Amino acid sequence: MPVLMAAASFIAVSSLAFAVLYLVFYRRQRVAWRLDRVLAWGALPAETAPADPVPPEKGLLARLARHLPGTKLARRVDLELQKADIPLKGVEFLTLNILACLLPLIGIALLQGGFSAPALAGGLVGALLPRVYLLRRQRSRLARFNAQIADALVLTANSLKAGYSFLQAMEITSREMQPPISTEFARALKEMNLGVPTEAALEATAERVGSDDLDLVVTAVIIQRQVGGNLARILETIAETIRERVRIKGEIKTLTAQGRISGLIITLLPVGIGLFILSVNPGYLKTLFIHPLGKLMLGLGFVGQILGMLIIRKIVNIEV
Repeated sequence: MPVLMAAASFIAVSSLAFAVLYLVFYRRQRVAWRLDRVLAWGALPAETAPADPVPPEKGLLARLARHLPGTKLARRVDLELQKADIPLKGVEFLTLNILACLLPLIGIALLQGGFSAPALAGGLVGALLPRVYLLRRQRSRLARFNAQIADALVLTANSLKAGYSFLQAMEITSREMQPPISTEFARALKEMNLGVPTEAALEATAERVGSDDLDLVVTAVIIQRQVGGNLARILETIAETIRERVRIKGEIKTLTAQGRISGLIITLLPVGIGLFILSVNPGYLKTLFIHPLGKLMLGLGFVGQILGMLIIRKIVNIEV
């Protein structure tokens, strides 16, 4: 049993360290691989150049993912990963999620000699962490995209005024702007060059990004291509609308700052007071953790805190 416990602890710690290193250093390594390929094979045709080297950890995930059949869930996760710009397939991310859930669950269970509340809590945390990371990457990328879209529309409109076609204007924008908007425009152009209709390529781009502002732009461009009109003027009007919306959002964020801070204080104040009392006089709150009525009060208080936080967040979250 001590040998099994030591082995389980080693596997759990190694897996956690491996996951952290993978998330931190994979993007940097991918850039290095691309640079090596350009330097070594830049003068050769595309068909003679070797494929991008596959990182060993991604190859391991791919081999494990072969045992997970493709489902609607995996295809939906594919879209979520594209929104977050994470270079994984849906089945690979699901495999990683399953491993992140099972490793702490089994490791803690082996350490404690059976499945218990800490083991289940560790498995739950391991299952939620990849999803939390995915959502944070999505929000970060969407915020950067929305901050660029107004400037990109102005640049596209100016290119149209200079006599370029819509596709040429998109190409100029993809070269001049920074990621993520340059990446999405370049991908849309590649799809159009491969024969995908312009409307379908733009709709696919809007679906990948998930931005309401881009949805407005795509709708306006599709309507203009069907009924005609001055596209440059349309894009300038949309850019002005987006800038005005950003300004209004900033004002709303300023006006609701007090409500958000109040919600944070109300949520953290009972926890802080409880920790302070436990550090000063541990026996004072002992009854709450021993007596059934105390446990019920703690549970009801926790549920009330969560409900209050959600209600305050709903009040201060004003859609524009």
